[in-house]
Amino acid sequence: MNIQDGIKEVKKEFTTDEQMLVSAFKLEKFYKKNKIAIFVVAGLVVAFFSGKAILEAIENSRLNSANDAYLVLQKDEKNTQALDKLKSKNPELFELYSYNQAVKNRDTKALKTLSSSKNEFISDMSRYHLYVLEAKETNSELYKDFALVNNAYIYIKDGKMEEAKNQLALIDEKSPVYNISKIIKHYTIKGK
Repeated sequence: MNIQDGIKEVKKEFTTDEQMLVSAFKLEKFYKKNKIAIFVVAGLVVAFFSGKAILEAIENSRLNSANDAYLVLQKDEKNTQALDKLKSKNPELFELYSYNQAVKNRDTKALKTLSSSKNEFISDMSRYHLYVLEAKETNSELYKDFALVNNAYIYIKDGKMEEAKNQLALIDEKSPVYNISKIIKHYTIKGK
């Protein structure tokens, strides 16, 4: 029985070795048949990841350059080179910087220009501050409750107490300016 068991084990080993050789021959045949396609796919994968890495490096360089220009402008607002660099390298950050400067300097001309920005946040904030500076009624998504208080103030100045009261009534109790609206209602509108 030992000899027969040995023969069976040798047959099993030959079978697995034979299967391994068959698989190796199939793989070699597949490789020879599709060698060009394999190299093209490998090349495309390498090119894709290399290109992606290069584009990320370029984008990081652009953003770093814009950030450096912004830091220079924080120290020296009149530096035109830094302003031009910021405008060309990162237009969104340039608009935000311009908005900040316009509000700080009460520059209605710049705010008017920024209020037509494609960036909804810059546009809304610029329009709100422009109308506040011009003492006009405003409507803002970002400064909704502040806009209502501003509108009420304008109505109070014009002697339109009922409209002012209606504007202040639109402010939610959870709003940070709710207490201000209550004070305005109490001291201004009820007093007249």
